[in-house]
Amino acid sequence: MNPTTRIRSTALLKISGFEDGPALTVQSSDGEIPQGRELSFAWLTGTVLTGVTSVMLMGVALIVSFKGQDTFSTAYEALQLITRGNDVVAMSQVKGDRMRPIAKTKSELEIVEASIRETVDGKAMIRKQPFVRVRATLATAATSLSANVPDYDPVKLIDTTQPSTADSLDSNPEIYGANVEGDVEIKSTPMPVTLVPPTFISDAAAASFVRTAVENTYSEGDPNDPALAYAAPVDGVRDLGVVDGDTLGIAENVTIMPKTSDATETALGRTERIITFRSGDSFKDVLLKNGFADGPFQSVAASLRAAINTADLPSGSKLRILMGSARGGGETLVPQRLSIYVPDSAASGFKHMVTTALADQGAYVLSLAPADIVFPADDTEQINVNNLPTLYRSIWETARKHDISDATTSRIVALFAYDVDLTKKISPGDSIEILETEKDADGNQDLLYVGLKLGSTTHELFRFRSDDGSVDYFDPSGETGKRFLTRRPVQGGGRLASRFGMRVHPIFHTRRMHSGVDFAARTGTPIYAAGDGVVEKAQWVSGYGRFVMLRHVNGFETGYGHMSKFAEGMKPGTRVRQGQIIGYVGSTGNSTGPHLHFEIKVNGRFVDPLSVKLPRDKSLSAQYDGEFKQAIAQIRDLMTREASPMTVADAQLGTPPATQ
Repeated sequence: MNPTTRIRSTALLKISGFEDGPALTVQSSDGEIPQGRELSFAWLTGTVLTGVTSVMLMGVALIVSFKGQDTFSTAYEALQLITRGNDVVAMSQVKGDRMRPIAKTKSELEIVEASIRETVDGKAMIRKQPFVRVRATLATAATSLSANVPDYDPVKLIDTTQPSTADSLDSNPEIYGANVEGDVEIKSTPMPVTLVPPTFISDAAAASFVRTAVENTYSEGDPNDPALAYAAPVDGVRDLGVVDGDTLGIAENVTIMPKTSDATETALGRTERIITFRSGDSFKDVLLKNGFADGPFQSVAASLRAAINTADLPSGSKLRILMGSARGGGETLVPQRLSIYVPDSAASGFKHMVTTALADQGAYVLSLAPADIVFPADDTEQINVNNLPTLYRSIWETARKHDISDATTSRIVALFAYDVDLTKKISPGDSIEILETEKDADGNQDLLYVGLKLGSTTHELFRFRSDDGSVDYFDPSGETGKRFLTRRPVQGGGRLASRFGMRVHPIFHTRRMHSGVDFAARTGTPIYAAGDGVVEKAQWVSGYGRFVMLRHVNGFETGYGHMSKFAEGMKPGTRVRQGQIIGYVGSTGNSTGPHLHFEIKVNGRFVDPLSVKLPRDKSLSAQYDGEFKQAIAQIRDLMTREASPMTVADAQLGTPPATQ
């Protein structure tokens, strides 16, 4: 830098406020005081200590706030169980956090025995028969048990619900309370003509009963008017009755909108299961039915081998299984930690034996024990709303956990597919009950009863065989569990993108009535006829794009919009069958993406396809009323009867029950 430039730079620095001065020093006696050039070690030390103290106080506050729940091994440290009814208990809520309840899990697979009367080769026989009974809460998380279940497909469910004739039971067995040893044949002989049964009801008593019934039935008018003393009121349970002379009619087409959850919470969360190890349980079976696939189980067994002999695990031991999302995400939870506790009489509780946890390399290794908890008397499972599976997936998960065959499970989901939305997430506390016969020589079982409790509503279906040999399932009122229209007539069911009702139109941005429901699916996905009918329209219709309308019986019509193309042969007057392909998903007309717009009309009025009450496909003939009611009563008795000491394995192998 030349002298002129240096002088100019110095002048500019002085104008800006800079000036020459002595160097910084830690000795206040040096330099020109008070120029502020001295440093104070006391001031510097005080500043550093203030910063360190602040960091420590903030760290302690965070640790106390989280209570260790952010660490791997202390997910339950802040857990406090509070009884709430018989099904759900809640854990303490950290301020600012969301309440996460704990559900008591019911998982019973039992054997009940009864004497049955059935007709075999024309002979009436009484014999003792065991039945398999399952009573369980629906699984609140999907694991490897249901990883390979068939995709939900409404059209395939149609074939599954068809009446069968190949059941192993030749008739509707009559069930008796007392047990018999071996098979007893029933023979009928005519009564002697000289035998007169004793009279219990006299003619006078019968006449008095009829007269009293008539008078009670008709409080006004002449009691001598002809009437049927046994006539029952005609009002049905769904009849709203008459108020002030106006008939209110029947409650129909009621739309129930569930409360929406936080759409931002989509990732699977951790949950923990508390399982009681009971006498006769297999350690491997318990783990395989609680999220461990065969490969991970082998890794767990290898890690535990040096610490504990699982074959000698005492009855009453507790297993704590921490479940979490798999590496890479997905819809399936995997076990991330397993802790084993054994009863400890000295401490009146449980003693920790060993913990194994999933390492980053994918193997299970011995780990430190998690934070202590007070074990509940019942088995429990923590509920995370992000983990709740669909009803379809939950039924499969629960059935496989209780060794229900895939064929039976397929039939169960098919029977309910027309009454409930299988693609909707379950609610905590939903449950299922199943009653089956024992396995025959070929391993086949007959499904006798299935009850599905969703919220406060219970859906029940009972097996019944008619005189023509066909076997079907009917609800307590004698109607089949399938509707004559499907509610999601697209392959795979689609994704519910828009519901029925008022909404802001996605294109015109004005508030308009949405006359149907939208199911999002890929372009070209097959669309099926929701029921048997006749094609009314197969053409381009304004904002619907390519549109098909079908006319069904009893004033029902269904419409299908925005198709990419029609199926071959679709023209007015063509008859179609339920499940027949009528077109393919597209985005024609006023559409923002590929989807099916599906709508239902009843007598010319639009109704909500997801909640409208639809006619049944089949009703049981009145001639079977008595026999069907008897079958219902007998099945209900089996569902409440005490379980037999016989184990499920013994029943399947034909081993007699153990004596007590």
